[in-house]
Amino acid sequence: MEDKKNGDDSLQTYDKPSTELEPKKDIAESCPAALEDVRPIATEAEKPAALEATKQANADRPPLLPAGHEPRRDEEASPVAASSVSAKKRQSFFAERPLPAIEMAPRILRYRSRRDFLVFGTGALAVLTGAGFLLPQETLSRIGIHRSMDSPAKEWFLNRALRIDDDVAEALYSANRKVPTYTKSQITPLKNNYNGATPDPGYISGWKLTLDGLDSGLIISLDIRSIQARFPVHEQITRLVCVEGWSAIAWWAGLRFDDLLRAYPPMSQAKWALVESSVNLDASGNPDPYFMALDLATGRHPQTLLATHFNGEPLTVDHGAPLRLLVPVKLGLKNVKAITKITYVAEEPRDYWAERGYSRYDGI
Repeated sequence: MEDKKNGDDSLQTYDKPSTELEPKKDIAESCPAALEDVRPIATEAEKPAALEATKQANADRPPLLPAGHEPRRDEEASPVAASSVSAKKRQSFFAERPLPAIEMAPRILRYRSRRDFLVFGTGALAVLTGAGFLLPQETLSRIGIHRSMDSPAKEWFLNRALRIDDDVAEALYSANRKVPTYTKSQITPLKNNYNGATPDPGYISGWKLTLDGLDSGLIISLDIRSIQARFPVHEQITRLVCVEGWSAIAWWAGLRFDDLLRAYPPMSQAKWALVESSVNLDASGNPDPYFMALDLATGRHPQTLLATHFNGEPLTVDHGAPLRLLVPVKLGLKNVKAITKITYVAEEPRDYWAERGYSRYDGI
């Protein structure tokens, strides 16, 4: 009997495992909310209604499983409350990232340091050489370089650079873009800036404006009285910008260049106007005819004037009487004083300052 009692399990009595899932004590203690739903056991008659109510309640929350319980295959399809998982915060694309540590052998580091030094030195030498090649001789003399660096190659390179600058300025031109205008309280003094000597006022009595290259094929000659009588007067207070680095705000009045183009149309293929002043003098007082090329697109700009008045008074000789060209969208080189002739042409004509190394377009 002892053998049967201790050695053979088949005759031992065991508790029958329960098929119902009951929460253990530790689970019940950790989930006090679950205990609030515990109700008295229903009778046989009440079981169907209680079972239906339980199913409805369980549908609204996930079932509680005992610790260590492994769901069966049919249970895997039922919804189970997901446990919270801490996700790593995504780093912004523009956020600063730590620099990776790079290990390098001392021999390679010395080699790269020498190479970088040589590259930097070569670049610095190239910059100094380029500066010596491009800077004016007077500037080079002031910094201690007295050897002449002028050459045809230098002049060619600078002219090409100016041409590119002109092309960009011309491409960006817009008839709708106007320069700022000012009030009378902002007017500043404007100095006489003739290229040479101021001409003698005696030329005014015989002054005429000649128009050539017209669509009619005629050559027209106008005096200042007929010009002022025929065209409406426009006024504007704008800034005149000189290539020498100074500027001044002045009050101008006169006819629009576009009004002259409409009254006396140029030939159909014309794209340029050659504006001349035969009364210009050199520094010695000798005649030095002045001529300038103006593209007709700029001539039609609403702020381009043939000025007859300056600061509320008729032009004086030192400011270009009796008629001067005012082009606020250009540098002062294009603002010709005492103009005597305008010729319309198809190809870009000669330009006084462009032939002396300055820009041809001179836009601002």
